[in-house]
Amino acid sequence: MNFPSNLRYTKDHEWVLLEGNTATIGITEFAQRELGDIVFVDIPTVGKTLNAEEVFGTVEAVKTVSDLFLPVKGTVNEINSELDGSPELVNSDPYGEGWMIKMTVSNPADVDGLLDAAAYQALVGE
Repeated sequence: MNFPSNLRYTKDHEWVLLEGNTATIGITEFAQRELGDIVFVDIPTVGKTLNAEEVFGTVEAVKTVSDLFLPVKGTVNEINSELDGSPELVNSDPYGEGWMIKMTVSNPADVDGLLDAAAYQALVGE
């Protein structure tokens, strides 16, 4: 399983790529494997400012629907429009084309408090 070292991770299985004060967020390879085939991604929070741990959307797999939790406080600026027609990108490329949102982070230092790749790998037992 892949745990890119340039990302930060949450216990809820989201990943964060911070560039300046902009973060790209998606779900981890572990999460998409646990969910199975992703059939729909719903993110109705564009333009909203949310706190860390608030739900910013849902991901629907064949057998379940799971909430997506914002890793850090900030404003959701953009959703990955490619997921509308191709939600399977989350399965095939969770750290690339399967990203979910881009957001402006209120305090970029908050990202440092998330798990690094080694800690996340230990969390999921891989």
